[in-house]
Amino acid sequence: MRVLVAPDCFGGTLTARQAAEAIAAGWRATAPQDTLMLRPLADGGPGFVEVLRVALGGTTHRRTVTGPLGEPVSAEWLEHEGTAYLECAQACGLHLVRDGTGRPPVAAAERAGTRGVGELIAAARDAGMHTAVIGLGGSASTDGGAGMLAALDAAPVDAGGRELPPGGSALARCAGLAGRARLARPGSNRPMRLVAASDVENPLLGEHGAARVFGPQKGADPDAVVRLEAGLTRFADVLAEATGRDVRHETGAGAAGGLGAGLLALGASRVSGAGIVRRLTGLDAALDVADLAVTGEGSFDWQSLRGKLITAVARGAAERGVPCLVLSGQVSVGRREAAAVGVEAAYSVAEHAGSVAAAFADPAGTLAALARHVASQWSRPASA
Repeated sequence: MRVLVAPDCFGGTLTARQAAEAIAAGWRATAPQDTLMLRPLADGGPGFVEVLRVALGGTTHRRTVTGPLGEPVSAEWLEHEGTAYLECAQACGLHLVRDGTGRPPVAAAERAGTRGVGELIAAARDAGMHTAVIGLGGSASTDGGAGMLAALDAAPVDAGGRELPPGGSALARCAGLAGRARLARPGSNRPMRLVAASDVENPLLGEHGAARVFGPQKGADPDAVVRLEAGLTRFADVLAEATGRDVRHETGAGAAGGLGAGLLALGASRVSGAGIVRRLTGLDAALDVADLAVTGEGSFDWQSLRGKLITAVARGAAERGVPCLVLSGQVSVGRREAAAVGVEAAYSVAEHAGSVAAAFADPAGTLAALARHVASQWSRPASA
């Protein structure tokens, strides 16, 4: 039996690669005769670079960049055939600002910036890459890409020409940009092409914009959301004046706290992060020969049904008549809703382990244990 193992990451507990390896270990313990095809997945958020490194090989470049609150953090980008792949979460990820309670503080929501993302882009530029693909997702920032622009020599400034402090709230005082973003390496007049990889479709502003939808997830209280919305509104005007492109209403401008807007204003094209991963990892080719597909993520909930990686795997399997199973940390989707997107059955790690606490205490071990159990129900001889 040929089993495709294609999970997303499990929140902050397992990367997609680690999750795939845990499922594979558990499955092999029960069904060593099965052939497993591991295709860890990502949609542009955390794990994007690691998944592509597994699929493509290439050269990994690691460097220290400015973190979301100004502290140095270690981040990496992947070089493959003249293209750089990087993810914003490594430089401005939400996991970098959580306090002892596990929640990001309100102040961080307003102060977090994207300078480190710009520093990664600049590193790829200076290395001679012709294209940089930036995975968007999992950010702590809501600064519209202002920090990224500052790292590319186009710092937001106030009416006195002083560079603004990091963060989205300060953008309410933005009077313009100090220069033009530099995308060509020294000695060249050919700018590096930018690609924003994201499956978030939210605009920059308004009810469905970056501040109101994602701000609270990053620690912003109602007053902070109002200030962030005001900052992004002003910054949208500045971007339009400076670049000649008004991106506030463009699909995906609200991704990663408006980092999508900053990239689009620089002329970036927008593509599906899940689509890039699906193509480069050979997911469709693996589905073509699979007898069973196994996917999963941290929480299989209503958001999973809105075009995320889980549904991409499930629908691809359904198109080929292949059963698809979901193994997730927690499951809150009913059978009927799951079946509507092509999921045959969904299994909860927390339920199988006995509690959420037990699942968190040993995420890889409990996921492997669940995979052993599921394999005992689904594995069959190839001739059966």
